[in-house]
Amino acid sequence: MSSTFGTLFRVTTFGESHCKGVGVVVDGCPPAMTLIEADIQPQLSRRRPGQSDISTPRSEADQVTIYSGTEFGKTLGTPIMLLVHNRDQRPQDYGEMSRIPRPSHADYTYQMKYGIRASSGGGRSSARETIGRVAAGAIAEKWLKENFGVEIVAWVSQVGDIAAPAVDMGLVSRAEVDRHIIRCPHADFAARMQERVEEVLAAKDSTGGIVSCVCRNVPVGLGEPVFDKLEARLAQAMLSLPATKGFDIGSGFAGISLRGSEHNDPFIQKDQRLGTSSNHSGGVQGGISNAEDIYFRVAFKPVATIGLAQETVDFEGKPTTLEAKGRHDPCVVPRAVPIVESMAALVLMDLALRQAVRRPG
Repeated sequence: MSSTFGTLFRVTTFGESHCKGVGVVVDGCPPAMTLIEADIQPQLSRRRPGQSDISTPRSEADQVTIYSGTEFGKTLGTPIMLLVHNRDQRPQDYGEMSRIPRPSHADYTYQMKYGIRASSGGGRSSARETIGRVAAGAIAEKWLKENFGVEIVAWVSQVGDIAAPAVDMGLVSRAEVDRHIIRCPHADFAARMQERVEEVLAAKDSTGGIVSCVCRNVPVGLGEPVFDKLEARLAQAMLSLPATKGFDIGSGFAGISLRGSEHNDPFIQKDQRLGTSSNHSGGVQGGISNAEDIYFRVAFKPVATIGLAQETVDFEGKPTTLEAKGRHDPCVVPRAVPIVESMAALVLMDLALRQAVRRPG
């Protein structure tokens, strides 16, 4: 099982949904950067369960501890190990899942591939695994901000069939996003989205959505053609997240309806460099960042674990009715916002370090 992401900035996550703890080992972080738990905790708090009435009721503070890789608040250039303890474990809620694979969950595929699986909460396929990604992403984001002024902001742009209008990519902020528990910066649409999530929650069902993200002040030159193009690495990062089913960047699939004369991004002189007057490319051309805003979208399916009774079969093929008793989100996208931001930071930092190695000075 592959649990490591990155080339020079390498991140290895560990832990299962209902084991004693989850975390990450970060290898390749440059030395002498100021780093304490308070630099990492805000993103983990945005990701944690139980933060609103429309998220899973699992109660976890998700307090992080730095176990290695720093001294007196400075990184040493050695591996950084971060751990979050699982406090609210209830493996007994998943007893039924030991014999019944949940529809559209990873129970069946994990069992067939490995001959064993963690039946409590999904194990490594649980969203709890993303704690390590978010902790590592907070480190990467701090380094990117200090070295390049990079800003990464994600938000919920759609829940079910409720799609919010486009935002100003240059102005949207995390403070604006976090004003509403659904994490949509449009107040009216946020209220409608919340109503939809409350509806499916009351019905013991779930719904999907889209998280949009913008990365600002990314330097030109990041991306390693041909197989490690920037958009390819972002796509891999986002589609490695639980419940993801789609990724597009820039104009994405909508761009196919335009002609080349409409879709091309003409060059202009901008801030002592060449820039573009439009940005259908989404900040990436030829797999390399062009210093314009990078923006993309990630589609999340409806959560597979639902309380609504489903007719299915057990592992022996016998018909049965499954009513999941485990705790789950009726819609994952509000809590997915910091996870998407973190994965974007991991990609950008790894490629920035690779660019520095390729072209010193």
